[in-house]
Amino acid sequence: MNRLEENIVDQTITFVKRELSGAESGHDWWHIFRVWKLAVRMAEEENANLFVVNMGALLHYIADAKFYHGDETIGPGIAGKFLKSQDIQKETIDKILNIIRFVSFKNRDEEPADNSLELQIVQDADRLDAIGAIGIARAFSFGGYKMREMYNPDIPPNPGMSKEEYKKSKSTTINHFYEKLLLLKELMNTQTGRRLATERHQFMEMFLEEFYAEWKGTL
Repeated sequence: MNRLEENIVDQTITFVKRELSGAESGHDWWHIFRVWKLAVRMAEEENANLFVVNMGALLHYIADAKFYHGDETIGPGIAGKFLKSQDIQKETIDKILNIIRFVSFKNRDEEPADNSLELQIVQDADRLDAIGAIGIARAFSFGGYKMREMYNPDIPPNPGMSKEEYKKSKSTTINHFYEKLLLLKELMNTQTGRRLATERHQFMEMFLEEFYAEWKGTL
């Protein structure tokens, strides 16, 4: 990146920290930080546009729709207004906004306007933060935030939900593993994403084995 782009990234970090002050701990600045750092690492390995990846990762959940009654226009709107205030070409802004619009798991069946390498990288980095040890912690944090049951053996998971069903779901946190988290390994786009997802996926499977054994009182 050149000096101007580095300066814009620094301003974006300040902007995102301010916007997400007080956010739920699974979707706060530190979630953005982890996705950003991992996405940049992957961009360097995949020879992607570093500026677009930096900006897409930093702004990918500037206003997560789940905290805005499912409204998916707010995030791109806030990000677009910020991007237009910076010295960024329209073509680059469009690439960044495309990442924000299509990064989410719930939009996996929608065809992006531009399925760019940069989108694939940020998507992988965001999905990797949803699995493994941190993914487990985030799932239970959000479940508690929403006052959902941790587990109820009488409520089966529904992994085949439509987008609208998924957005409205109030299922248990353990069901969320089967409805999203355990599906992410097969949705990775990049070689790095697939490698890291395999390791984190295995950790979640071990966790679930331990969880069920403790739940049943066999351990």
